[in-house]
Amino acid sequence: MGLLEKEPRRLSGGQSRCPDCGLLQDRVPTLEQDWVLLEPDMNPLAHTVPAEHRWIELSNGRVTVYGVCPPDQFQRCRVEHRLACPAQPLPDLWPWLTSLRGENARQVERQNDPEQPPEEWPDAG
Repeated sequence: MGLLEKEPRRLSGGQSRCPDCGLLQDRVPTLEQDWVLLEPDMNPLAHTVPAEHRWIELSNGRVTVYGVCPPDQFQRCRVEHRLACPAQPLPDLWPWLTSLRGENARQVERQNDPEQPPEEWPDAG
């Protein structure tokens, strides 16, 4: 028998290059016996990341999605590289916000359209 290790071994996933942008991404094992590609050297406060996108590192080297709301104010997490990848469109994290941004863009177009008469309110009289 060999010597016992003082600390549990971390599962080493390594790094790979993103096929879309070419930047490095960390390949990390999940609790579900799968792998996820995370942004390297990025550990934002968990409460700043939407619940379904928070990856929490566990003591055995694996990660899991941490959907507890609200998380501890000092909890750090990881995010998937696909969210930070400059070659991929940002997913619709908050549908209501995406709708609001679309409506605001249409409002700007209406304001800048010289053909469109200004919006007038009817007289109350």
